[in-house]
Amino acid sequence: MEPLAPMRLYTLSKRHFVLVFVVFFACFGLTVFIGIAGPNVIETSVARTDLNNSLKLKPFNLSSPPLSTYNQQLWLTCIVELDQHDVSLKKNVTMTVKVLGVVKDGSTPYVNNQVHNRTRLLSCAQKCSEIIVAHLGYLNYTQYNIFVSFEDLNKLTYTIQNITFTWKTYNPTFSQVEIWFRFVFVVLTFMVTCLFAHSLRKFSMRDWGIEQKWMSILLPLLLLYNDPFFPLSFLVNSWFPGMLDDLFQSLFLCALLLFWLCVYHGIRVQGERKCLTFYLPKFFIVGLLWLASVTLGIWQTVNEVHDPTYQYRVDTGNFQGMKIFFLVVATTYILYLLFLIVRACSELRNMPYVDLRLKFLTALTFVVLVSSIVILYLRFGAQVLQDNFVAELSTHYQNSAEFLSFYGLLNFYLYTLAFVYSPSKNALYESQLKDNPAFSMLNDSDDDVIYGSDYEEMPLQNGQAIRAKYKEESDSD
Repeated sequence: MEPLAPMRLYTLSKRHFVLVFVVFFACFGLTVFIGIAGPNVIETSVARTDLNNSLKLKPFNLSSPPLSTYNQQLWLTCIVELDQHDVSLKKNVTMTVKVLGVVKDGSTPYVNNQVHNRTRLLSCAQKCSEIIVAHLGYLNYTQYNIFVSFEDLNKLTYTIQNITFTWKTYNPTFSQVEIWFRFVFVVLTFMVTCLFAHSLRKFSMRDWGIEQKWMSILLPLLLLYNDPFFPLSFLVNSWFPGMLDDLFQSLFLCALLLFWLCVYHGIRVQGERKCLTFYLPKFFIVGLLWLASVTLGIWQTVNEVHDPTYQYRVDTGNFQGMKIFFLVVATTYILYLLFLIVRACSELRNMPYVDLRLKFLTALTFVVLVSSIVILYLRFGAQVLQDNFVAELSTHYQNSAEFLSFYGLLNFYLYTLAFVYSPSKNALYESQLKDNPAFSMLNDSDDDVIYGSDYEEMPLQNGQAIRAKYKEESDSD
């Protein structure tokens, strides 16, 4: 069995375990409550246009509200209102969009110097669904003029009562909240990373457990996930800071997925773990997930830079193929992870120390996954499974709680793991006495291992009481 640097996990009593979970939920709940009290994420302003038969084919000249870098992005959407509300209708409508930026001298140069012709699906059931006319991922101007005309509306068999256009941007107040909370999480993550590295400094890296090795990778990636370069998006009018943020998030999330696979498999495989048989299959599965997510993000961003009216429907065939590919790989990952968890639980459930590591990681990860699923459902609802989810993901935030809950959940999850996997204060003394899990199981009798004891004041594993008893017996010998 491989030598391990001692973990604080082995010295915690039942009461301490409860306290760890209570602190985790308290911190997570605090971020949620702060988010609920915070500002709305999306700010909207409505430009209502009344129609009559003579104006149907004329373009609509729409001026956006004044914008700043704190608005981050700009959407223009429209809703067609028919005179009959019980109509079921699906029809492709061709629209022409021209985007102009207003500069300080009042001139209006073209954005991308072209007029965009796009086909959108008008879907009505009791009321018509919202159509995204244009989306600007970053703002070069303080105001935009957008000309929109529809060519096929006059062919409808129903009378159009009105077309309501809506501007959507990020709330500047939310942008300031986001900057501050990202900064707080960056500082906290940096401190936790330094403390974790400091606690392991006296132990050789070859003596670290697999969880400790992975935490030394995940904590720096969590620092990138919180994105210390995020303020650049308010200083530079470019798509690059946003692309960098997406890249950091996908890199951390895929590293977290890889961590779960390696730990649940590696906890059963002691000694040398071969790259070809142990790491390669896991890197292959998670690498495909990362490649698919990054490709989708870059694909959408690059196309929107060249065409503000771009949506995945322009290239439906390739997008659907990528979506199916992503779902297949994700299903493969879930099945593989469940297989590793079931096998680890069945083989290691009677082994002290190892069983404790397995139970704690599984319990905390289960809490995080359930919370993530709840947040996703509350954020997107059933639309996360619909075909239009990519084009509209960014416009479905309702308040700051949905942003802070995700960031807080993952940050506090890593902080908790770093705490329990770091060596305790007496770890160096214990390691010198060979009182680590790999050695103590060979010396302790079954009566000395009090794993699962009913006494709350006594540790679950070889705690201070057992060590004191062992030391007294050694002195008497």
